[in-house]
Amino acid sequence: MTSPSLPKAFTPFAEPTRKVRAPWIALFATAWFGIWMAQLTPVQLLLPTQVDDIVNPTDWTESVVAFGIVSGIAGVFALITYPLTGALSDRTTSRFGRRRPWIVIGAVLFAVSLILLGVQDTIVGVGIFWSLAIIGFCIVSAAITATISDQVPVLQRGLVSGFVSAPQALGIVVGLLAVEQLQLGRLAAYAVVAVAMLLLVLPFVFVIPDEVLPKVLRAPFTVGALIKGFWINPVAHPDFGWTLLSRILVNLGNALGTTLLLYFIMFGLDRPDTALDDLFNLTIVYLITFIIAALGFGRLSDVMRRRKPFVYAAAYLQGLAALLLAFVPDISIAMVGAGLLGLGYGCFMAVDQALATQVLPSSHTRGKDLGIMNIATAVPQAVAPLLGSVVVALLGGFTGLFIASAVFAALGGLTVIRVKSVK
Repeated sequence: MTSPSLPKAFTPFAEPTRKVRAPWIALFATAWFGIWMAQLTPVQLLLPTQVDDIVNPTDWTESVVAFGIVSGIAGVFALITYPLTGALSDRTTSRFGRRRPWIVIGAVLFAVSLILLGVQDTIVGVGIFWSLAIIGFCIVSAAITATISDQVPVLQRGLVSGFVSAPQALGIVVGLLAVEQLQLGRLAAYAVVAVAMLLLVLPFVFVIPDEVLPKVLRAPFTVGALIKGFWINPVAHPDFGWTLLSRILVNLGNALGTTLLLYFIMFGLDRPDTALDDLFNLTIVYLITFIIAALGFGRLSDVMRRRKPFVYAAAYLQGLAALLLAFVPDISIAMVGAGLLGLGYGCFMAVDQALATQVLPSSHTRGKDLGIMNIATAVPQAVAPLLGSVVVALLGGFTGLFIASAVFAALGGLTVIRVKSVK
């Protein structure tokens, strides 16, 4: 029996060579704007205040710990969901393509879970529906990230990765502004970011083509093969291992410095009455420098054909910002720190994403391997509130928290030096 023939010139695993055009990038950036707004508005504002209202603590650290536990549980699900989604999308033979079905599934699950989260009045309920929301977030972001390796040539990936990163800062600002200026209640706030996310993601799904994988090329699907695929030997693929470790460290440093920012303003700077305004102002400063760095340095790394120097500098800028907050706890200095943090993390998010696509072990498992890489972004964000709350409560307050943030960022910068295959 003869094997099914493939369409002429079908190259699902080849490195793409045709540049993506402005409409592709615009829809890609718009989708990420919606995704980040729906994920980060709860993390920065809605979830901490919801937990605080439920716990009604006699000491504010109780609220921080409860928020940390909820985030940590969600992080466990992210650890599983990212590579699982990538592996499944690598094997998907739907007539709609490999990635598009998973983008839709993830976006819908994410939106519905956020809306249901808005009506929860127990910590258990919050934990369940925030975990489901994070699962949806991981599914949609894993699938859409894989389209970079599928469709974007190497020398355009710094620019395109900038459009993953820049919408992150914009999403936070727009989300916070909508909640504060429209004076939305909790359910309305969750519903607005959920519906907006769906409306912003779906145009990418409907307009951007996604090559169909013929069944003859689908890798065997067994539970054993799936589990085995989650382990990538760092000895056999050292550059992948070093990049992953660097990502974990830098993202953990960033998360420690940002996820408890509202609490820092309220209790570290003793500004509870102006905390929301302060948070918004800090976020605006962060937004401006983040976007400049993400788009500017991402493109510059393409032109220079170098990634590692940008990653070093980005990590150390984040460390410097954290040290300023640790030793000069003042709102004016916090503004300077927000600017430095935006420069550093914007540069890191754009350039490191491009670097990550260049150290993947196999073109046949891009989705799964990038899913593993994405763990290094999502899980630190999820576990940082819990780890940060422990540091604040037991190991030196907010000064200790920001010192830990600086240390992790600096270690992440040093680690990427070991990558050899990318300059």
